[in-house]
Amino acid sequence: MPKSKRNRPVTLSKTKKKGREHKESIVNSIRDAVEKYNSIYVFSFENMRNLKFKEFREQHKLTSRFFLGSNKVMQVSLGRSAADEIRPGLHKVSKLLCGDSGLFLTNLSREEVERLFNEYEEYDFARTGTTATEMVELKEGPLEQFTHEMEPFLRKQGMPVRLNKGVIDLVSNFVVCEEGKPLSPESSRILRLLGTKMATFRLHLICRWSPEDFELYREGLDESDVESA
Repeated sequence: MPKSKRNRPVTLSKTKKKGREHKESIVNSIRDAVEKYNSIYVFSFENMRNLKFKEFREQHKLTSRFFLGSNKVMQVSLGRSAADEIRPGLHKVSKLLCGDSGLFLTNLSREEVERLFNEYEEYDFARTGTTATEMVELKEGPLEQFTHEMEPFLRKQGMPVRLNKGVIDLVSNFVVCEEGKPLSPESSRILRLLGTKMATFRLHLICRWSPEDFELYREGLDESDVESA
């Protein structure tokens, strides 16, 4: 009987080496970019949409570079304290890399960067667990936006429906979601069918570093919060 490929042993040392090499490659890329670009920003994101972010990144690849991934690796790249930072003041940037955040290195002016990030919004369908931004309720009666073939699927989502002469009827009012409450898998699917987008992909600036100065954007933060101990 032939041996299963799944049972073949994997040399962990090779796996670890590959992971280490990948991290070292990221560190070197970030350090090279620090020398190439005039300013560095830390940004946070909400409701990340990879395809939309890729498009945004492509639009600015001639003047800028984005880094997303392990915050710890990015911190090491810049230096985590005043003693090991690769440029003066970069340990402050490093300390703000936490949670859903990334690096934006650019030659664009400060005003242009602020405009780009402040204006950027992309609407999309909300995923399971997202907090509903409004109440959506369907009223009793025919659901003419759906074809009769969808009746079994809608029923599986918990909707009280039936077929009436080839038209799907909602036999009673049905609340799809309530404002402020997390979406269930069923609610998320129904909202997509209705074309209702409740998720907004946004980017928020946290700080800006340049060789001349350092600036905080996030309210409630003071420069003393990011000074090296």
